[in-house]
Amino acid sequence: MTVHDLLAPRYNQLGALKAAILDVDGVLLASPHERAWREALNGLADAERFTTAMYQRAVAGKPRLMGARAALEALGVPDAGRQAAPYAERKQKRLEALIEAGSIAGFPDALRFVQALAALGWPMAVASSSRNANGMMQLIHLDSGQNLLDVFSANVCGRDLPRGKPDPAIFLLAAELHVEPTFCFVAEDAPAGIAAARAGKMAALGVARHSDAASLHMAGADVVVNSLDGIALDELAHHRLCRVAA
Repeated sequence: MTVHDLLAPRYNQLGALKAAILDVDGVLLASPHERAWREALNGLADAERFTTAMYQRAVAGKPRLMGARAALEALGVPDAGRQAAPYAERKQKRLEALIEAGSIAGFPDALRFVQALAALGWPMAVASSSRNANGMMQLIHLDSGQNLLDVFSANVCGRDLPRGKPDPAIFLLAAELHVEPTFCFVAEDAPAGIAAARAGKMAALGVARHSDAASLHMAGADVVVNSLDGIALDELAHHRLCRVAA
């Protein structure tokens, strides 16, 4: 373990962690949200321009209507405000069809990670702006016989909040059910989520599943890994968040 791994400027916080808050899409699940947004464009814009990088930057982590408008604005669609609601509705219908078709999976490293945290006795909350998150997690089954949603002692997915990420409201709500925010870390795959964690004075763990480690670092992530297998579980047992030693 190196000083860089512990990120010395925030060592006191990173060495006193007691609870975890995890995002769903992109952290726990390979879900079809991005695909549904792309396929729901229906000619409003060139679907090839709806890239993973654009989705992560402009849409991921935002409530549905806010995400719809952000996507259309990023794509330069005229009158994005008026088009956002029907676009969001089409996206939801497409998402439901993809879920029903089985286009969803849990990331194996994430399933191992949450089960390891549970074995350590850590309180865990799940926090996503998506109202589909709970239903998707219930479809994922663990070795213990539980479904993924059962692992979490607190669940604030799909809550109606006045602002989406990077506002920290959803993470602060999750933390209220556990401990003080400064004793929590948040696992996120989107820059907006990392910014929300930092705004809430929580440690931020970036999960770079799209070769986007640089953008997560720039958003303020304390630790960034490509896989949650890269987090040192023995250090978490001592309330420290850091990478596995090279």
